[in-house]
Amino acid sequence: MRTFRIALAQINTIVGDLQGNLEKILHYTNLAKAQSADLVAFPEMAITGYPAEDLVFKPSFLKASKEKMRQAVDASTGIGLVIGFVDSDVNTYNAAALAYDGKLINIYHKIHLPTYGVFDEARYFKPGSQYPVYKINGSKLGVNICEDVWYKDGPMVAQCKTGAELIININASPYQIGKQIEREEIITTRSIENNVFIAYVNAIGGQDELVFDGASMVSNPEGQILVKGKQFEEDLITIDLDLESISRSDIDHHRTRINDHEDLETSCNTKLFNVSGFIEKSYPRLETSRPSANNTGLDQIYGALITGTRDYIHKTGFAKVLIGLSGGIDSALTATIASDALGCENVIGIAMPSRYSSKGSIVDAKKLADNLGIKIWSVPIEAAHSAFDEMLAGFFSNTPAGVAEENVQSRIRGNILMTLSNKFGWLVLCTGNKSEMAMGYATLYGDMAGGFNVLKDVPKTMVYNLAHWRNKSNPVIPKNTLTKPPSAELKPLQKDVDTLPPYDILDQILAAYVEQNQDYEDIVNMGFDPLIVRKVITTINHNEYKRRQAPPGVKITQRAFGKDWRLPIINHYPKI
Repeated sequence: MRTFRIALAQINTIVGDLQGNLEKILHYTNLAKAQSADLVAFPEMAITGYPAEDLVFKPSFLKASKEKMRQAVDASTGIGLVIGFVDSDVNTYNAAALAYDGKLINIYHKIHLPTYGVFDEARYFKPGSQYPVYKINGSKLGVNICEDVWYKDGPMVAQCKTGAELIININASPYQIGKQIEREEIITTRSIENNVFIAYVNAIGGQDELVFDGASMVSNPEGQILVKGKQFEEDLITIDLDLESISRSDIDHHRTRINDHEDLETSCNTKLFNVSGFIEKSYPRLETSRPSANNTGLDQIYGALITGTRDYIHKTGFAKVLIGLSGGIDSALTATIASDALGCENVIGIAMPSRYSSKGSIVDAKKLADNLGIKIWSVPIEAAHSAFDEMLAGFFSNTPAGVAEENVQSRIRGNILMTLSNKFGWLVLCTGNKSEMAMGYATLYGDMAGGFNVLKDVPKTMVYNLAHWRNKSNPVIPKNTLTKPPSAELKPLQKDVDTLPPYDILDQILAAYVEQNQDYEDIVNMGFDPLIVRKVITTINHNEYKRRQAPPGVKITQRAFGKDWRLPIINHYPKI
């Protein structure tokens, strides 16, 4: 049996920390060597972190990327190495270097550059044009990058036609709900189509709005997933593959064509690099038992929120966070996630009761803090509220009280939180959810003030679902918080439903309009009240100016407000 032992290192990198990323790469390379792996593969742009965005325009950044890649190559004595970095000559490329035994063998340039959703790779990179295959220890390997494997007629076809028995696909594929299942379907389908093993390695960790969830995998030519990596954790996945079992004559490549780019001819753009001949080896026994494969459902979403929050706080250099605790569900879930991510000792709750705060809300905030084991400071805002009323009385006389007066309270609270942040160097976490962000049901320079919004992409109905799920393991969120009608408590007897459609209806319309790009007529035809649909769409469009000023938050859905969503601020469409 011709065995090939491959290791996949799913690591948590930091954009721009090239030295720190290199050190992590060297550490995992040594771990793979200790397991007698023939080759270890790292994620897409592991040297630089992903996405590097406009850092790619800096000549010094490009030079450093290549220098650190060369240092990683130097450390590859006795092992093969596939590592993502940014390559450059006249142009710039999203690249994968293949090294073996301390020597750089070849550099692959990513061919399919995504430009949808959060991706903007065509802004930074030129597509590659080569389909190399490498023969290492008697086995033929193809290397490609992320999006390349999603195309049925992509570079994998040419690589397999050239003899590849194993495709190594390196990724920085962000998490969103359902993405893991979609990836597995793509990888197993490509394995079957091309009669090939596929080793898929993904990054993990948070980067601004994005969360990378790992879940690396290896599939066989029958479309079976042989092994999976952990989700939201660094991991080294090592497996022995019987590549001799593949017969390259079994696949009919006439049913697909290499037609990704103009002027590419398979015959002149594929090349076999004979890196090392076959040496029969005796591999030490691998530990084959691994934790059960990845989470699903609400626990997976919660894991993404934990990872995104933890990494944003730590990677931006903060240790502690401040959260305004209102006694409501959003601040309760935000504080719970922050405590789980950072430790209760690093979370400080700030209760800021006003003349309209119910006794129950004050009690609920205190009970939550006690249950979580976090500190809670009480800063009543009545004195400041009265002072604002007095200062503005002459201007507001003979006018009806309305939203402006209500928002004074929210802005006082925002000022308190930011002042405490400024004083102690702690980051403020906002508590608004996706439903509120969509409808502008938030106050600029008030409850929108802060550095990070944990629930920014979490609809209100999902907030409740996550809270109930979290309470199953340890009931920290008070029952009253879960059952009372949601309210901003900025005026007497106020309820969210007085201003917004019921959340179970609103969230369905939001999903259709924001995430699925459905139009007014499409949504009405789904059975929703035309007046409610009109109000929701119009309100979403009119509040883009607020969202542009909102802090970043964890992306978990198909389309989040932020990089995914680029609605014009001045926008008179649709006229409904």
